[in-house]
Amino acid sequence: MVNVSVDLCGVKLQNPIIPASGTYGFGNEFRDFYDPNILGAISIKGTTKEPRYGNPQPRIADCSAGMINSVGLQNPGVDVVVNEEIPHLRTFYHQPIVANISGFSVDEYVECCSKVDPLVDIIEVNVSCPNVHNGGMSFGTDPKSAAAVTEAVKKVTTKPVVIKLTPNVTDIVSIAKACEDAGADGLTLINTVLGMRIDVKRRRPVIANKMGGFSGPAILPIAVRMVYQVAKACSIPVIGCGGVSTLDDAIEMMMAGATAVEIGTANLVEPMTCKYIIDQLPERISELGFNDINEIIGVVE
Repeated sequence: MVNVSVDLCGVKLQNPIIPASGTYGFGNEFRDFYDPNILGAISIKGTTKEPRYGNPQPRIADCSAGMINSVGLQNPGVDVVVNEEIPHLRTFYHQPIVANISGFSVDEYVECCSKVDPLVDIIEVNVSCPNVHNGGMSFGTDPKSAAAVTEAVKKVTTKPVVIKLTPNVTDIVSIAKACEDAGADGLTLINTVLGMRIDVKRRRPVIANKMGGFSGPAILPIAVRMVYQVAKACSIPVIGCGGVSTLDDAIEMMMAGATAVEIGTANLVEPMTCKYIIDQLPERISELGFNDINEIIGVVE
């Protein structure tokens, strides 16, 4: 019998498959397709201090090998998530929950993380947000800013803190190591790649915000490369995310060094994607000559 369970920052997952934040809501939407309790964990919808209604429409653009979104962190705010959404999720879901937290200042990250801490198993901190106190530059594009968020959040949480990194940088390793040095328990990479589509007939951007986050199969090679680089440079676990849509995509991420794998855009295209991958995982691991999925983590030198 093949073991597919993994240890992620001290939290045991029955398998390494996690729906990525923003593509699975708060778990309710997928219950008509399968029991979410088959998942390794769920990364719930990105949460901010205040409710956000998101960016103006249109905010989705189709691409030949993915999509661009500029949803704008639409969510009901941390108080509703803590008082309503997570308790409701716990009524039907009994596996680990990952809270995905966004903020526009260090204080916002601290407040949100401290509020969700008692209710979840892992806190995933999205540092792709613009820092309103530093000219709008994303926290995740600067090692010092990313480290400052990490250090502040670690002071108010008891749960493992995983920092989700943006790929829109020239040196992902320096930022990853800054987060590790500041106390991060793990790293998720990558977030979306900045992209743009133009409506040639109307001669204007497809998305109202002009640019947005590009995701889907086309970014898988970028994500695998960054997972590989960071996993070799850092000693904390990595969650691989970006472009995973098939079983072998997930295995590729793990061979690059990921302990767990988040699946995002594929859920919006085929809601059964996570189930298909989980169902086939043991047999595929065995076919590759392993008895334990942990043996494939970082196997590529």
